[in-house]
Amino acid sequence: MKKIVLALALIGIVVSCKDDYLDTVQPGRVEAATFFTTQEDAMQATNAIYVALRSWENSAFPAQYVFGVPADDVEKGSNPGDGSFINVYNNFTYTASDGGVEGYWIGQWQFVNRCNQVITNVPAINMDESLKNRLIAEARMLRAYFYFNLVRIYGGVPIYDGLPADKNYNIPRNSVNEVYDFIISDLTAAAAVLPQSYDAANLGRVTKGGALGLLSKVYLYKKDWQKAYDTSNQVISMGYALDPDFNHLFRPAGEFGSESVIEVNCQCSSQFGGSQYAEVQGVRNQFGWGFFTPTTALENAFEPGDIRKELTILREGETTPEGDLIHKGDPQAGDMWNQKVYVPTSLNNNSCAYGSIQNIRILRFAEILLVNAEAANELGNTAVATTSLNKVRTRAQLPNTTASGQSSLRNAIWHERRVELALEGDRFVDLVRTGQAVTVLASYGFKAGKNEVFPIPLNSINQSNGVLTQNPGY
Repeated sequence: MKKIVLALALIGIVVSCKDDYLDTVQPGRVEAATFFTTQEDAMQATNAIYVALRSWENSAFPAQYVFGVPADDVEKGSNPGDGSFINVYNNFTYTASDGGVEGYWIGQWQFVNRCNQVITNVPAINMDESLKNRLIAEARMLRAYFYFNLVRIYGGVPIYDGLPADKNYNIPRNSVNEVYDFIISDLTAAAAVLPQSYDAANLGRVTKGGALGLLSKVYLYKKDWQKAYDTSNQVISMGYALDPDFNHLFRPAGEFGSESVIEVNCQCSSQFGGSQYAEVQGVRNQFGWGFFTPTTALENAFEPGDIRKELTILREGETTPEGDLIHKGDPQAGDMWNQKVYVPTSLNNNSCAYGSIQNIRILRFAEILLVNAEAANELGNTAVATTSLNKVRTRAQLPNTTASGQSSLRNAIWHERRVELALEGDRFVDLVRTGQAVTVLASYGFKAGKNEVFPIPLNSINQSNGVLTQNPGY
């Protein structure tokens, strides 16, 4: 049941700025200087950030271009002639002028701006202090999430900590380490304020567990194994649990369940519609557009007996547990799709596009266990690492791992991340993070020293008059 109501009159709260990638001007906008006066304004501005989470840029094509297609587990999908421009992400031939590279960049900066509007303007509002502090903490956690996206895709980026008094947004890029430190600061501050849970009317708002869970993942990327281990243990102690039914986990009935750490509410509403996250990936011309489909390499990665294989990959001609016969409406399309985004016909909300009720799982408890396993293993604690890993395997109806020794266990944990988190947007950045990309993706055209990150959009560099510098190789 979708609970969080995104009733807001304000989508773009802006200040004047020179750089297009920070400009969120929209028709009917309200200027920040005249808007932030009441508690309701503060709530609406914060809700505008949540709307961004399910936006086109954050959940559909641009996000799939940079997090999905470059990996070995996802291919363009659809039919060969539809969206052929996406192929540049599969063979690493995109350039700084590519629309997807720029679209994802612009989207994330617009969302950062929404966060900064709340962080900067809400403190001055005369309102309930507890709610004020909570909304600011929500904005800081969500800002950290958007910056985590930016630093993983583009490397070091400018840090905008609030709204500059001199309105100067044309500042140089910060280093990767500086961006990570900024993210950690936001998440640490947010975790100290956010509640562990909400009432039914507010499900989908970020929590203390969400802030700590994302923080543990950030530490994993920094290879700060002790902090990743300690922080993931904090989350493990907070009462989360694996959903015993992997299929239920991804169906509407499993939303905001025991495994949900960060989850985007995609409620279909008359004002905002739904999300196109599921529609763009749905079975071609039966449910959706049929893009971003699983590869044979992913299919072959699952061990014999792993129930996740058939609950991750939806196939032409199969009948789902919910009773839908899968039959594509385009003979040129492939025969496999992402089952994690599948919404049964009987549950689809026809007032919005197909699958628009499907929530987006940003962070699940299964991943927290795998963060814990990887960090413990790197610290030499193979016993704890094995225990956390086996919890995930048991849910998949697999036997305990046979890996022993740090190196063997490391590979087993990396493999488990691949199959557990398949088609959820982690594979490419995991390959880069772990140093595997140069070998795993070599046949696709990946070049070491270049393709670990994407180019800074050329338009943004030109608009900055050279203040923004380009990544190597572009």
